[in-house]
Amino acid sequence: MNGELPMWSRAGMLKHLAALMRNVPDFPKPGVLFKDITPLLADSDALKMVVNLMSEPFADRGIDKVVGIESRGFIFGAAVARALNSGFVPLRKPGKLPAEVDSVSYELEYGTSTLEIHRDALTPGTRVLVVDDLLATGGTAVAAAQLIRRQGADIAGFAFVVELAFLDGVAAIKATGEADVCSLLKYGVGE
Repeated sequence: MNGELPMWSRAGMLKHLAALMRNVPDFPKPGVLFKDITPLLADSDALKMVVNLMSEPFADRGIDKVVGIESRGFIFGAAVARALNSGFVPLRKPGKLPAEVDSVSYELEYGTSTLEIHRDALTPGTRVLVVDDLLATGGTAVAAAQLIRRQGADIAGFAFVVELAFLDGVAAIKATGEADVCSLLKYGVGE
């Protein structure tokens, strides 16, 4: 294999990616339909497609750092950073980063959580792309934006593999003043 992608249209690539998604009912709790990306990750062409499709809208935006949100955001974030010739910065759960951190706690669709970033991870004026696998209510993305802005960095946009559109996470992100949100696969209620 030479590393090249099949010559597919954007619509064809998105259809291929959607076909690889697996629905897992009642995970992590009853009533939740979990969108499992692991079959997509196992397909080398699909993984290349995701990285290309997530990187493409930001290719000419001077992205200095890609910030990936723990944990599946690391998978895509590091690959997108490589595609954009940018550095990678992890946002982690508490107690995972070895140096001095800044943190923020926030509400999730079924609980609360905290994110941390190294205090010296970004510098003022750094252009950042935030990457994660899933956009639901937007709470995690908004928390990430808070941490990034505290360091004086500029957010160029957000990129997600999956968006649960019925939870209106895009509106939560836009309410913070951030406007550029790109999601590859969007799902409505029960999809």
